[in-house]
Amino acid sequence: MKKDNGFVLMRNNKPYFIKGAGGTRYLDRLAKYGGNSLRTWSSNNGDQDLAKAESLGLTVTMGLDVARERHGFNYDDTVAVRKQLEKLRREVIKYRNHPALLMWGIGNELNLDYKNPKVWDAVNDIAKMIHQEDPYHPVTTMLAGVNPGVVKNVIARCPDLDLLAVQVYGGLAKVPEQIVNVGWKKAYIVTEWGPTGHWESTITPWKAAIEETSSEKAEVYRKRYEASIKVDQNCLGSYVFLWGQKQERTPTWYGLFTEAGEESEVIDVMQYLWTGKWPDDRAPHLDSLTLDGKRATNFIYLQPGKTYPVNIYIKGQGLTSRWELLPESTDLKNGGDRESRPQAMPGLITANQKGCTLKAPEKAGAYRLFLYVSNGRNKVATGNIPFFVGIPSQK
Repeated sequence: MKKDNGFVLMRNNKPYFIKGAGGTRYLDRLAKYGGNSLRTWSSNNGDQDLAKAESLGLTVTMGLDVARERHGFNYDDTVAVRKQLEKLRREVIKYRNHPALLMWGIGNELNLDYKNPKVWDAVNDIAKMIHQEDPYHPVTTMLAGVNPGVVKNVIARCPDLDLLAVQVYGGLAKVPEQIVNVGWKKAYIVTEWGPTGHWESTITPWKAAIEETSSEKAEVYRKRYEASIKVDQNCLGSYVFLWGQKQERTPTWYGLFTEAGEESEVIDVMQYLWTGKWPDDRAPHLDSLTLDGKRATNFIYLQPGKTYPVNIYIKGQGLTSRWELLPESTDLKNGGDRESRPQAMPGLITANQKGCTLKAPEKAGAYRLFLYVSNGRNKVATGNIPFFVGIPSQK
């Protein structure tokens, strides 16, 4: 609904600002910490996701899985496009009356590595179909970034979208201005946002992206949210990424939880942003992590088989540390596609009171040392340092 100075989303005749998270795990904690909505990427588990959300008082932006050109789908193939539309129609009819449903999301980052603008004709036809089958829930599509050329195409070809959804990481604070500059006149939401993306980060000479620590992430999540989503009257809310854990460049880059379900400092920040109050029990705060006296941004080279000191500087009481050494990941994908986790390398780390000592692997190549510091109450700080054993080739 348009108002004098922006837009407002109405649900059950009341203003509803989305305090959401992307993912379907740990939903009880999402509700407990002040969140009110979750976002999915498909309706494959729609029954389960909607039922769980309803039981916790949460809503769902239900993703509809639309084929991507970068995975080989051809939007010139009218038969395939029509078949997809009818498949999605069945999904919409199945879930349209569920009380936890908030809105529909058509596809995910269909603009990523695409060339054929007919994808937007298909998106608009899906939006039209949804409005026919379900006139009560808004319809959007999720874009990677706020690209002027892409949004111009969406404006021209997708008049049936009710709002826009954008997915932005390092540049989140600039989104309100960008939305105005590209000429979008309707409301928008941010359906993914989080740490500085691996494609936006400092890259080592051996092509490894440098990841922020959990404490650095906590700071950028807070600052970027407060500069954009919190204050822009055209923004109806957001879905923080990722309410769970996944391997993408590293096992810790995007997940707000560890593989064991421990909560990072970012979750403390989200509770504060959603409720205005910090939790009583805060996650450990990692000030810095050094290898051989150097930070990750110093581009660290080690000699095979030699031992080096690793020091951590951290705030918190009763903390325990664990370490893991991984080869640098080589199974690298785009757009969040599934990646495999590298196998850990045992026997090269000796923990001590200051941190640990690391024996560099004998084999030349790229590696990454991971740190997890737990307070014993399911709260954790994480950090990692990429390093190179030997001298990299000058390719």
